Amino acid sequence: MSATQMVLPFQVPGASTLPDLSTYDRILVAFSGGKDSICCLLRLLELGIPKDRIELHHHLVDSRGHNLFDWPVTESYCRKFAQAFDLPLYMSWLEGGLEREMCRKDQPKAPTHFQTPNGEQISGGQGKPGTRRKFPAKTADLKTRWCSSYLKIDVLSTAIANQSRFNHARTLVVTGERAQESAARAKYLTLEPHRTDRRDSLKLRRHIDHWRPVHSYTSEQVWEMIQRWGVLAHPAYYLGWGRLSCQFCIFGSPNQWASNAAISPERTKRLHQYEQEFQHTIDNKLSIPDMADKGTAYAAIHQHPDQLRLALSNEYTAPILVDPNTWTLPAGAFGESAGPT
Repeated sequence: MSATQMVLPFQVPGASTLPDLSTYDRILVAFSGGKDSICCLLRLLELGIPKDRIELHHHLVDSRGHNLFDWPVTESYCRKFAQAFDLPLYMSWLEGGLEREMCRKDQPKAPTHFQTPNGEQISGGQGKPGTRRKFPAKTADLKTRWCSSYLKIDVLSTAIANQSRFNHARTLVVTGERAQESAARAKYLTLEPHRTDRRDSLKLRRHIDHWRPVHSYTSEQVWEMIQRWGVLAHPAYYLGWGRLSCQFCIFGSPNQWASNAAISPERTKRLHQYEQEFQHTIDNKLSIPDMADKGTAYAAIHQHPDQLRLALSNEYTAPILVDPNTWTLPAGAFGESAGPT
């Protein structure tokens, strides 16, 4: 057994070894507010990790003060979740968000903003001018499905690389990708050096590992853990969505586009206007109205008016934790995931 691994005294789904969690100065959870990132945090707590060594990081894909692609309530839900578990939460975002990057013409990539224990910092924005003028591509390739890389992966890396508190320390970055989600994600390593790792640098000595603790979990196991803790999931799950990404995710199914057209007609129209302006559709084959016409809105959007109100609100006012005995499975728990393949 290596110095960085230990054998667990009990069985964990799909894995018999873990990184030695006691060797890390801090554990950073990339927290979307979705079921898998919730499960990552709960697993850490069940493994006995003290809360003072855990911090949550959430990326605002629309940036501060804007809302086009994401669920309006997501930022507030994440804040209330962190408060309920008494954990620090740091926000980060690409200035102007997904919309600015999508519309970029003869401009450099926008600066990255990130919160730290000492306040907000800004990095970048001085690169070579470039033009995008199109939606992210519906592919597993992160070079063309740039929403994930530019708005999430790169943002977190920038936040880590520009904070000296991560230098001369051991940090574990935790993310919630699962093998069940796609063939591409099934090939991800469970544990590997993070892209910001500089452990061999004499100057930085920045040791950062990347762990995917729920990689082998099934959806059933994820929801079982969430129920065990009595966590109320993000409102989108109660409206029929099986996966929490952006409300207007590029991978949205026809049923999800029909649902969005019903509950958020103005933003649906704005996105279609961009299709017309770019002469490029999100789907590459069908326009947003065509996709919505092929689908049927989820019945749950009419059955759960309180959850709908929450989902479209900027303030999450429901509890995060409830009695597990009164907890109910969301309508979308095992519904359409409509994510990367």
